[in-house]
Amino acid sequence: MENSTNKVGFGSRLGFILAAAGSAVGLGNIWRFPYLAAKYGGGIFLLVYLILTVTFGFTLMITEISIGRRTGKSVLDAYGVVNKKFRFLGFAATLVPIIVLPYYCVIGGWVIKYLTVFVSMQGEAAANTEGYFGAFISNTPQAAMFLVIYVLLTAGVVLMGVQKGIEKMSKIMMPILIFMTIGISIYSLTVEGALEGLKFYLLPDFSRFSIETIIAAMGQLFYSLSIAMGIMITYGSYMPKSASIETSTRQIELFDTGVAFLSGLMIIPAVVAFAGGPEGVNAGPGLMFETLPKVFMSMPGGNVVGIVFFLLVSLAALTSSISLMETIVAAISEKTKLKRKMACVIVMIGAIAVGMLSVLGYSVWKDVRILGRDMLDFFDFISNNAIMPLVAMFTCILIGYIVKTKFVEEEIESSGVFKSKKLYRVMVKFIAPACLLVIFIWSVFMPAL
Repeated sequence: MENSTNKVGFGSRLGFILAAAGSAVGLGNIWRFPYLAAKYGGGIFLLVYLILTVTFGFTLMITEISIGRRTGKSVLDAYGVVNKKFRFLGFAATLVPIIVLPYYCVIGGWVIKYLTVFVSMQGEAAANTEGYFGAFISNTPQAAMFLVIYVLLTAGVVLMGVQKGIEKMSKIMMPILIFMTIGISIYSLTVEGALEGLKFYLLPDFSRFSIETIIAAMGQLFYSLSIAMGIMITYGSYMPKSASIETSTRQIELFDTGVAFLSGLMIIPAVVAFAGGPEGVNAGPGLMFETLPKVFMSMPGGNVVGIVFFLLVSLAALTSSISLMETIVAAISEKTKLKRKMACVIVMIGAIAVGMLSVLGYSVWKDVRILGRDMLDFFDFISNNAIMPLVAMFTCILIGYIVKTKFVEEEIESSGVFKSKKLYRVMVKFIAPACLLVIFIWSVFMPAL
C-alpha cells in the first residue's frame, strides 16, 4: 500500500499548497458562495461555513491527500491499492472530472468572452443591452470559439508538466488572484449604500439560523474544496514526502475559505447597494454575466473594475480546469503508459468534443431536455449532485471501517505530529458520512437548494 512510484511531483510544499488551493478556488467560490450567503442569512451562514471548514472540510480533504501520497497513484488506481474491493471508487471518482471538465471549459469560455468585452471598453453594452448574455451563448460559432480558446489555455499549462506547468503557473496566478480579489473588495465597499450590505454579510443574525443554513453551507463547502473529483488524490500523489499533510491541508483551507469570504465581500455589499437588498444577489451565470456587469457600470470606472474582475475570474477558473485536466491526463498516462503529451492532446480533443454538447444545448438543441435539464445543467447534476457525494461517503466508510483510520494516520504522522487525530476519527467514522448522506439526498431530491 506504499508509494513506490518515481513520478515527477511538486518541487516544494508551497507549490503543492498553491496548486491544490488553486484547484479548490474556482467559479463556485465567486458565483455560488455569495448567493448562498445572501440567501441563508449573511453573517450566520458565514459563521456556520467557517466552523464546517475546520471540521467537515478538513476531514474530507486530508483523507484524499493522504490516500494520494501513500499510494503514489492517480485516482483511477489509488482506491484499488487501498482495498481491492473498493476499486470501483477509482472509476467513479475519475468519471467526475471527465464529466465536469468539458462543461466547465464552456463556462470558462464565457468568462474569457466577457473579459474581452470589458477590455474592448464595451462593458456598457454587456450591462444594458437586453438579452446580451442569452444572445451570446445561443450564437454557436462564437460560443464554440471561446470554448476552444479556453481549452487551449488549460491544456497549455498541463502540457508543460507538474513542476514547469502547474506548479509554476500556480505560484504566479494565485498571488495575483488574491491581490485582485482584495482590491475589488475594498473598492466595492466605497459604493454608496454598501455599508448595509457589509453589516448583513459580517454580523451573524441568529434569528435567521435554520437547518437549511447548515445544509447549504455544508454543500457549498463540499463542492468548493474539490472533494471526490480525484484531484486531491492526484495532487497528493505528487506531494513531497517531507511536507506536513496536516499543515498543508489547513493552509489550502485557508486559501479557499479566504477567497470565498473575499468573494462575498466583493459582491454582496455592492449588489445589496445596487439592488436595495440581499435578494438581489442571484446565482450562477445570472449573477456573473447579467447582474454584476450592471453593478460595475454603475460604479465610477466601472469598465476598469469589470476588466479586473473578469481577469480574476479567468484565473480562478483556469486553476480549477487545470487540475481537472491533470487528473484525467494522470489517469490515462498511468493506465495506458501513453506519453503525457499524447494523453493531454486526447483529453483536449475530448473536452472540446463533449463541451460542444453543452454549447449546442443553448442553441440548436435548446429544446432538448434530459431529466428536465438542458445539456450543461444535466452534466452538472450527474457529477455534482449524484456521483460526488456518494464517492466521498464511500471513501469515509473505506477509511473509517474497512482499512481503519490508521491508514491515513500513519501517512500523516510520517511527516509530523497529527494534532487533530481525535477529531479526525470522530468526523471520518460518524459525522462526515452522515453529512454526506444528507448532502446526497438534499442535492438529488431537493436540487433547488
